[in-house]
Amino acid sequence: MKLIDCAEVLQAEVLVPVADMEIDIKVACGADLMSDVMAFACSSNEMMLTGLVNPQTIRTAEMMDVKVVVFVRGKVPGDQMLDLARDKNICVMSTPLPMFTACGLLHDAGIKGKGE
Repeated sequence: MKLIDCAEVLQAEVLVPVADMEIDIKVACGADLMSDVMAFACSSNEMMLTGLVNPQTIRTAEMMDVKVVVFVRGKVPGDQMLDLARDKNICVMSTPLPMFTACGLLHDAGIKGKGE
């Protein structure tokens, strides 16, 4: 599914766009523990959904080659985090949806979890 279509499915506001909003997102993970993301993130063009709003989220995404971070429950990171995401070319979005609903909508739209 194209990144721009993921934003629409999630009713998300794109806070940090990337040059290619047409990249194909195939895998997503939802976690508030960055150690879980590190344990389960494994593929390129991955999307991470989280409610954890701190710079470690962007640092973890960078380390694990996660291309998109979606903050759930309407959370919006501060300017420092958004600047860091821009520097690392990581797309950042915010959705008003809770994590469970957001993950379910993405799954219904064809995005898979690791190992599916």
